[in-house]
Amino acid sequence: MMPFSIFGFRALWSPYYFLTLVLIVVLYFLLTKKWRHWFEGTEPVTTREIGYFLASMVLLYIVKGSPVDLIGHILFSVHMTQMALLLLGVAPLMIIGIPNFIWKKVFSVKIIDKVVRLFTRPIISLLIFTLAFSLYHYPLILDYIKLSAVLHAIFTITVFMAALVLWWPVVNTLEDHPQLHGLKKIGYVILSALLVTPACALIIFVDVPVYETYSSGEAWLQAMALCVPAGTLSGLSISGPELFTNMPTVYDQQLGGIIMKIIQELIYVVVIGKIFIKWYREEQLNADEITQRDLLERQKFEMNR
Repeated sequence: MMPFSIFGFRALWSPYYFLTLVLIVVLYFLLTKKWRHWFEGTEPVTTREIGYFLASMVLLYIVKGSPVDLIGHILFSVHMTQMALLLLGVAPLMIIGIPNFIWKKVFSVKIIDKVVRLFTRPIISLLIFTLAFSLYHYPLILDYIKLSAVLHAIFTITVFMAALVLWWPVVNTLEDHPQLHGLKKIGYVILSALLVTPACALIIFVDVPVYETYSSGEAWLQAMALCVPAGTLSGLSISGPELFTNMPTVYDQQLGGIIMKIIQELIYVVVIGKIFIKWYREEQLNADEITQRDLLERQKFEMNR
C-alpha cells in the first residue's frame, strides 16, 4: 500500500484551515471577554461554555483539517466517520459553547429569529435534517458535488446547518425559545435516530459499489483534486483508492454505513442518559417543593385551629 504522506504537508494538515479556526477562537474570546460590554445585561461566559466551544473547534479541525479529511476522500468509511462527528459532535458542542448573550444578539434580528423558530420546530427540524443527510449521500448527488469544490462546500455547510437545526430544541437554553423537556426530548432523539436509519441501511446492505468517486479511478482522481494541490496531484502516479487499502470497495462502503450508525447510537445513548438524569432530578426537586409546601400549609392550618 502507498503511504498518505505522498500528498504532502498542505494536503494532509490544511494549514490555512487551521489558521482560520484559530482566528475564530480569537474572535470568540474577544466577544466573550474584551468586547462583552457590547451586549446588554450579560452574564460572564462560563468555563463550561469555553470548554465546549474549544472542543467543537478541535473536533472540527480533526474532522475537516487533519489527515482525516484527506483519507475521507479515499475511504468512504472515513468519510462517514467525518460526517457522524461533524453532525452529531461538532454541532451540539458549538451551540452549547456559544453564550446565550451572543445568541440573543443574533436573534435580535427579527427575520433570523422568525426563521430559526420555524425551522427548529421539532417535526420540521427532524424532516430538514433527515432530508439533507439522505440527499447528501444519494449516490448521484454525492458523486456530482465531490467534483466541484464550491458545490461540495455549499452542501457540507447546508447539512451542518441542518444539524444545528436538529440539535437546537435539545441543547439550547434561551428562555424565550421553545425547548423540549423530559420524555418529549428523549422521544425526539430516538425518532431522529430512526429517521436516519433507512439511508444508512441502504448503504450497509447494498452489495455493489454505488459511489463512482470511491470506486472509479477517473472520478476518484477528479474528486481528489478538491483536497490535493494540482501541482502535487499531477506529479503522482496513482490510479485509484485501491492503492491505499486492501479492503474491497463494497466492504468499505458497508463499513461506512455501520460506523455512522454506531457513532450515532453511542452519542445518542449518552445524550438520552443526560436528559433522563436531568429530568429525574427536576421531577424530584418539584416533588420536594410540593411536599414542603404541603407541610407549611398543614402547619399554618394547625396554628390557626
